Amino acid sequence: MANPAPQGAQFNVAYTLPEKRRAGIHYIPRWLGGVSCYIAFGLGGLLSSLTILPLLRFWPGTPEARIIRVQKAVHFMFKGFVAMLTRAGVIKVSTHNAEQLHRAKGVIVIANHPSLVDVVVLISLMPNAGCIVKQGLWRNPFLRGVVSCAGYIPNRGAELMLEDCREVLARGTNLIIFPEGTRTVFGLTINEFARGAANIAIRTQADILPVVLRTNVRGLTKEQPWYEIPRQTMGMAVEIGNTISHQAYQAPLGEHAKMARQLTRDLEQYYQQQLESNYDFTQ
Repeated sequence: MANPAPQGAQFNVAYTLPEKRRAGIHYIPRWLGGVSCYIAFGLGGLLSSLTILPLLRFWPGTPEARIIRVQKAVHFMFKGFVAMLTRAGVIKVSTHNAEQLHRAKGVIVIANHPSLVDVVVLISLMPNAGCIVKQGLWRNPFLRGVVSCAGYIPNRGAELMLEDCREVLARGTNLIIFPEGTRTVFGLTINEFARGAANIAIRTQADILPVVLRTNVRGLTKEQPWYEIPRQTMGMAVEIGNTISHQAYQAPLGEHAKMARQLTRDLEQYYQQQLESNYDFTQ
């Protein structure tokens, strides 16, 4: 049974009772619809990498203008994918204070990581979002130019990656980071947080915008393959909290690591409170 919504909260799909589990022949349309969405998304991504996105990349303009064009294109593609998943009954998303994500500029957006589609949902709400991606994508001849022009950052050496993050944030792109590092393990509220997001925030002097992703059904988890479509529509609430100023964690030279550990502990505690106690995220 879903947890009761906090008093005065807006409509939140994470607090609604999930539908009855589909089984047998009743599950087939849901499975076909979900798998078709993934196939369409993959083919669409391949075709856009060969056509639309390279055109946007090489269209005349400043490097910043090219980045903005590609980011908006990715934003609309991901928005379309979320709409497809919603129509197929795989997920249903509700947003709370979503205008903060739309208006955000040059901040680190952190979120817990309950499902496979978390980053897709976040980018569908943000027209200027960047990510740290596997370095292998930068060796892919079809995607290298796209991820570069979109302001995405290769996961390379710590100092080089930090410089990339500083440059991306300085030009107004928001950086999405999942401090858990991977999808939440079954049985845990959240995985133990890594210090990467805190280190980047302190060293680049960027504020943090926390996002809580709350679901009412387990689905698309780390333990499940991508083709194991949930048998119930997964309600996902995207709850945006208050911005955390980096100035509260300023540290003298040589003590950045200590403050990063403190900030990481505070962030982990914040998410534990949000997800376990259901206290009002807007306060």
